[in-house]
Amino acid sequence: MTVDQLRAKVEAGHLPQVNRTHYINNHIHTTHSFSPYTPAAAVYTAWINGLATAGIMDHDTTSGAREFLEAGRLLDMPVTVGVECRVDMSRTPFVGRRINNPDQDSCAYVAMHCIPHQHIEAVDEWFAPYRAARNVRNRAMCENINKIVPDYLAIDFDRDVLPLSVSAVTERHILFALAKKITAAYKTPDEVLYCLKEVLGLEVSPRVERNIKGGLDTPEFYEYDILGVLKSSLVEKFYIDATDELPDVTDFLDMVHRFDGIAAYAYLGDVGDSVTGDKKAQKFEDDYLDSLMETLKELGFDAVTYMPTRNTEAQLDRVMELCEKYGFMQISGEDINSPRQSFVCRAYDNPKFKHLIDAAFALIEREKRLSVC
Repeated sequence: MTVDQLRAKVEAGHLPQVNRTHYINNHIHTTHSFSPYTPAAAVYTAWINGLATAGIMDHDTTSGAREFLEAGRLLDMPVTVGVECRVDMSRTPFVGRRINNPDQDSCAYVAMHCIPHQHIEAVDEWFAPYRAARNVRNRAMCENINKIVPDYLAIDFDRDVLPLSVSAVTERHILFALAKKITAAYKTPDEVLYCLKEVLGLEVSPRVERNIKGGLDTPEFYEYDILGVLKSSLVEKFYIDATDELPDVTDFLDMVHRFDGIAAYAYLGDVGDSVTGDKKAQKFEDDYLDSLMETLKELGFDAVTYMPTRNTEAQLDRVMELCEKYGFMQISGEDINSPRQSFVCRAYDNPKFKHLIDAAFALIEREKRLSVC
């Protein structure tokens, strides 16, 4: 869906009646990084699911923000603008540690929330050299994949990967291109599973195997389920550590505060059974979370963002307690980048997470107050 198509739907009065709920989401990816949703479609899907607010959160780019804002205006839905990236933590006490990035040590996922609208293009321009550096590594990772897959599954970065993204290219785009190669070569779900397990030697969880076997009945999920297997099991075989594409954490913080945004650390927590099926069981920052939070405060972070459906109650209680201790704003949103993921997070039915709903509206009000265009 384009914003023009959404505008036509609104003007023609073809919108269904949808009751608003208390559900919010500040972390929706779009086609400008990796997602099946255009910015307009993301807002429309959030709206039709009854969400009270929606927030765009693409990787390394804000190029979808204007469309997202316009879609929110058309639907009279409060929205907020952010951007997600990875930063280099090697000049902190956590050099050499696995923080919240499943693939690389000394590297952390962070977010800039609440971008005033007059700074959208400037933030995107700030990320431009990092996107360019990332594509150098993306090309090299495609070459690595082609060394470990049969020739008929080889992927070409320019032909197969670049067309899958409007702006920023991530590892998911590379793997999605490979998923498309697999479905082109193997016509049935059983054949695809044979390719994944026997040809590529990957582990497939029973839950994901059931999803793939039902793929022809749910074609909108099929290639994304295959992508989930590839992301959880194949990345370590072709991954190249990011270097030039990673801003130093202090440079990121300087940029965020120069443009009046909110700098948030993205808490992941140790993973057991991955909710989305694309993460293997792995240890992250829980063993040293207290000292990490202290360092984040010293560095100048303003907030911590976390996803209630991704963690145990004990993990969530601990991170909320530490946020209170260090005075971090608590922000939440479910990471939407696959059609199988629900826009509705039922965790917000729990009164203990009401502050996350309040925070979403606080972001919107702050963004509105600081925006001059």
